[in-house]
This record gives sequence, C-alpha cells and structure tokens, in this order.
Amino acid sequence: MLFHTMVGSNDIERSKRFYDTVLGTLGAGEGTRNIADSGHTRLIYNNGNGTNFIVSQPINDEPASVANGSTVAFSCDSSEQVKQLHDTAVAAGGTSIEAPPGPRETASMGTIELAYFRDPDGNKLCGIHFPA
Repeated sequence: MLFHTMVGSNDIERSKRFYDTVLGTLGAGEGTRNIADSGHTRLIYNNGNGTNFIVSQPINDEPASVANGSTVAFSCDSSEQVKQLHDTAVAAGGTSIEAPPGPRETASMGTIELAYFRDPDGNKLCGIHFPA
C-alpha cells in the first residue's frame, strides 16, 4: 500500500550519517542522494520490495519539525534486531524514549517486541517485531 514515508531534516549530512548507520542494522544500504527540482537534497533508502524511506530538507525552506502523533515503524526480523536497531540509533545520536526495548502485551495483537527512539531531528521511530 505505501510507496514511501518521508521525514524532514534540518541537517541532511547528520541525517545521512545517522540513517546509514541505523538502517544498516536492517540490511539497508547507504541512502541515495536525490536533488529535487527545487534544489533540496533528499536521501532515499529502498528495502528492495518497492517501499522507500526518505529523509528530506523541507522544500518550503521552513525548519523541519516533527509531527505530533506520528511514528515511523521499521519491521525487524527478531527481538534481538529490535534491540540492536534501538541501541545503534542511540549510539548514533538518537534518543531512547518511552519504555526500554522489549515485549509489550496488547489486547488485539498479543505480545509484540518494540523499541522507540527519536532521530537527531526529533522524528519518532520504532523497531517492531511480531514473535511467532
């Protein structure tokens, strides 16, 4: 259903270092630089199945800001990968938020493994795994 998810950045070079490192734990390669017609830089991360995660300088030239109530969740293969994603993000300049990485009991989905963190621009991110 989704083609891409995009977050804004006020420092595209810092974001490239952060996301190249963090998304590398999920097997993503380096972000591909794309220059929009407006001259603004975007970083495109493709997971090979047609969906993209994009980090962009805001095209309206206003500062990037976080969306209240939104989270970008990255699918992980295991609970260990959830923790690795979180720990790598924190080591790369992100901030751990909410509860520590680990299992969460939900009424509708059973037990899921989650880890929440923010990137250096404050975008809320999550690693998620649904154990069998």
